[in-house]
Formats: sequence, structure tokens, C-alpha cells
Amino acid sequence: MVGFFVEHVQKRRRRMVSQTTGRIPPREATKDGLQRVMTLGGAFGTRNFTVKSLREQKGKRVLVETLPSSAEEAVAAEEAGIDTMKIRFDPSHPDPAIAIRAAAPNTFMAFAVSPLGAASETEAVRLAYDAMAIGADAIMCAWGHRFVSAAAEAGIPVQGHAGLVPRKSTWTGGLNAVGKTVEEAVRVYRDIKALENAGAYAVEVEVIPEELLRKISERTTLLTSSIGAGSGGDIQFLFAEDILGNNPPPHPRHSKQYRNLYEMKRKMQLERVSGFKEFIDDVQVGRFPGPEHVIPAPDGLIRDFLEAVETDEVPL
Repeated sequence: MVGFFVEHVQKRRRRMVSQTTGRIPPREATKDGLQRVMTLGGAFGTRNFTVKSLREQKGKRVLVETLPSSAEEAVAAEEAGIDTMKIRFDPSHPDPAIAIRAAAPNTFMAFAVSPLGAASETEAVRLAYDAMAIGADAIMCAWGHRFVSAAAEAGIPVQGHAGLVPRKSTWTGGLNAVGKTVEEAVRVYRDIKALENAGAYAVEVEVIPEELLRKISERTTLLTSSIGAGSGGDIQFLFAEDILGNNPPPHPRHSKQYRNLYEMKRKMQLERVSGFKEFIDDVQVGRFPGPEHVIPAPDGLIRDFLEAVETDEVPL
């Protein structure tokens, strides 16, 4: 029994030590506009925003937000000056989220979790803790107010989802705009107020009329992140794949492509195919390898080699 207790205490001490990682950032970090933080997972770091400083921006200026799908996109977004990011988080495959978090270490990030990831308040808190343990500053979810309340009570910043919630779109008539009738508009408002009362700090509002979002934003303390809901919110959100034009048409109506990486990648693929074809053709007609690609034999090597082989004088 004593042995079990000692082992238990040692394990607990190891866990306590592992809860704090890294060193406290120097105060000079604040000169670059960064804020020193410790994550809920126990890691020291610096961020451009905290929940408190984000809330202080409400009504002062519109923030910009994106969701990168790769570490490369996250690096570019942070370098460009994106204010906040969302990233997808799958607890069974956390490596992509870990890589993106590490790629943009100074940017406030909300980890987006699947609505199927939790079937109870306890599971919701556990899932949120899993995200916070690897560096999330908040979580983003499509949960109801009970799950949001449980996570918020556990000290986890939560961003909810209202308006068109794609995975719940059967309740609002499919993948269409929401809030175009008085009944729908009131329902969106009540959903947002329920999230506010549950303790959320923000809400993603998707594909509702612009002026409706503006009036709702004025009537909630939540930061409203607009995607397809015009300029009436506190945050303007657009997926990195839309900003960069990663995919071919058709694109969502509410999106804008600032670059056309899909076309660039398509041209690169054509170049790959052409390169392989030219290689095949060069080999078949004898153009490759050419004199510049081969090693010439020293004078007398081939003569001496043949003599050695033919007289069986090759040393073993």
C-alpha cells in the first residue's frame, strides 16, 4: 500500500512539473505589440491578443480572421498580420493542429472541434481540454448552450456558431441564407444571446443579412465573427483556401479569391507531366545521358579491364 502511495505521489509530481513548459517571455516582447501569456496547457508564450484584449476591440475596429489548412498558410497569415485564426482540431489526429500552432506562435488561435466529438458536458470539457493542452487559446464549436456553459465554467474560452451552421442546416432549410424572415432573425438573435448567457466570448455568424448582423452585434457583448454576413460584425472571417484560391470554381458567393493558387498548381502539374515525358523521350532516342552526364574512363582502363577479365586475373 505504501509503495502504491509513493508511486502515486511521484506520478503526480511528474504531471505537475510537465504542466509548465518553457520560460517566461521577456518583458521586451510587449514592445512588439505582443502580450505574455501562459496557456491553459501550461506553456509560456506570446500572443498578439488575449480574450480580454479582443473584447476591448469590440466597436473600435474590425479584426480579420482566417482558417489555414497548413503550416505554410499559417506562417504567411501571421507574417501578413492576420489578427486571429481558427484551425481544425481532431483529437485522434492532432499533428496538423500542433504543426499549425507552432508555425504561427504569436497569433491568437481558436481550435475548431467537431460537433460529434462530445456527447455530454463532461466529454465537451475533456475535448476542449485536449485542444487547450496543445496550445489552443480558445475553442470554436457548434455546441448547444449546455455544453458551452460547461466548457466556459471550466475556464475555457468558447466561440459558438449561429446563423447557417452547415452541419445543422437541415433545421434551417439546407445550405441557404438564414434570417430572412422575422421568425428566423429572432431565432438567430436568441441563439446568440443563449451563447452569451452560457459564457461564450465570441460567436461565428454565418450567412445572414448584413444589416441584421449589425443590429445583433450592437445588442450582444459577444465578438461576432462574420462569414458571409457582411461587414456588420466585429471580425471579418474568410477561409485561407478562399483567400488564396486553392480550389477551382465554383466558389462560395460570400468569398473572394485574392490569389489563384489552384491555377498555379495546375500549371505546375502540367510542367511535371511535361518534364517526365521529355525525360522518357530523351532516353528512348538516345539524347540522355549525354557526354556531360557521364564519367569518362581513364586512358587504358577498358583495355586493361578486358585483358584482366579474359585471362581470369580479376582479384577476389
